[in-house]
Amino acid sequence: MNDLVRQHTALSDSDLEWLHLLVSEWQLLSDLSFADLVLWVPTLDGTRYVSVAQMRPNTGPTSYQDDMVGHLVPRGRRPLLDAALDEGRIVREGDPEWREEVPVRVESIPVRREGRVLGVIARNTNLLTVRTPSRLELTYLQSASDLAQMIAAGSFPFPGEQVDMDSSPRAGDGLVRLDADGVVQYASPNALSAYHRLGLAADLVGQHLGQITAEFAPSRGPVDEALVKLASGYAPREFEVEGSGGVIQLRAIPLKPKGARIGSLVLLRDVTELRRRERELITKDATIREIHHRVKNNLQTVAALLRLQARRMDSDQGREALNEAVRRVGSIAIVHETLSQNLDERVEFDEIADRVIAMVAEISPGKVTCRRNGRFGILDAEVATPLSMVLTEILQNALEHAFTQGEQGTVEVTAVRGEPRTDARLLITVQDDGRGLPEGFDPQRAGNLGLQIVRTLVEGELGGSFDMVPGAGRGTKVILDIPVHPQK
Repeated sequence: MNDLVRQHTALSDSDLEWLHLLVSEWQLLSDLSFADLVLWVPTLDGTRYVSVAQMRPNTGPTSYQDDMVGHLVPRGRRPLLDAALDEGRIVREGDPEWREEVPVRVESIPVRREGRVLGVIARNTNLLTVRTPSRLELTYLQSASDLAQMIAAGSFPFPGEQVDMDSSPRAGDGLVRLDADGVVQYASPNALSAYHRLGLAADLVGQHLGQITAEFAPSRGPVDEALVKLASGYAPREFEVEGSGGVIQLRAIPLKPKGARIGSLVLLRDVTELRRRERELITKDATIREIHHRVKNNLQTVAALLRLQARRMDSDQGREALNEAVRRVGSIAIVHETLSQNLDERVEFDEIADRVIAMVAEISPGKVTCRRNGRFGILDAEVATPLSMVLTEILQNALEHAFTQGEQGTVEVTAVRGEPRTDARLLITVQDDGRGLPEGFDPQRAGNLGLQIVRTLVEGELGGSFDMVPGAGRGTKVILDIPVHPQK
């Protein structure tokens, strides 16, 4: 719609915003009218109309099989559009049009904003299935007529009220028509069923909706007065009411076809099951986060115990082995700490990698510089946990064996993420500028515990590949190629 309006019309950005607000609301008008809606806007030179938006009803057959958006019509070809635009009134005169052997009643509704007519809504009703209307259909049509008059007067949609049509109640979910005092004149079967779930045993017709709604909602003291007013439809609001039997989402729409409020429409939906499932998910998420938090705390306790034991060791070799274990446990704890702060089982691994690099770099402070290039991106927990251990082992191995005591050097971790939807893999290289590999060294046969852990996790758990080769010039280059998703 933005492109069509800016290309063909002289409407301002504020006018365009008003049309967007209208289009976000007009599914309601289409459903209440049982009719298709097409929004026509005069072109810059005033000689034609351009259709910038279209809506089909959920409550009846469509009048247009084809998409009308983008069509240009010369002024004069559709007299009803001309009359509505020029005279600023709803035009219903004329005989039905025949489209593909289907009779269609056409009406034109001017779209007014701040005294100016911006365009015209063509309301097209398929008359092929016309029959004696029921009470529900009569209420729908009368409500549609009131909304059309409000659009023509510039009082609908309501400025500042942006409605999310995906979550907001619709006419088919449940509809209640109130008079000016808030008394129910008509309630659709779905609306009545929703109130029965709240606990209402009688009919809604003749009842004051605000008082009935407050009666079945939990007592809130002074707030009850506000609830009574909201449910009586005095202002355009969307809210929820929770009773002992269920939860109802309501949307109040004051009806002011001639300027003064004559009543209200209240659209409502029974969202009891939806809210129950949402609460179950929230509870489940909270439980999962609490589990990760406790696992992290337990791992930190284990690390602290290992650290205490290392301090009491007389053997330098034993002390170093325990310190390595501390770092291994710490890398897993970092992942669980990150998971405890998320709503799902996925983590941004760049933060974890930076923390692992900082933790391992402590074994040679001020001597070897560690840094990261590229992005790991978001990974599943099943990948992040073993990968954090793999990264810890590789960095630990580089810092311990690539450099002599006090030697300056650099260890660089580079991550390259594969293209999504193709071969979604992660290529990781760890390059140091140290002494290099011993002559005849085979990384696939080395008995070092750290390399055994790397091989087992990369090839067995992650389903990837691992290799160590001499670096360009000097040093060692470790190459990891793993799938982004865990192996099943």
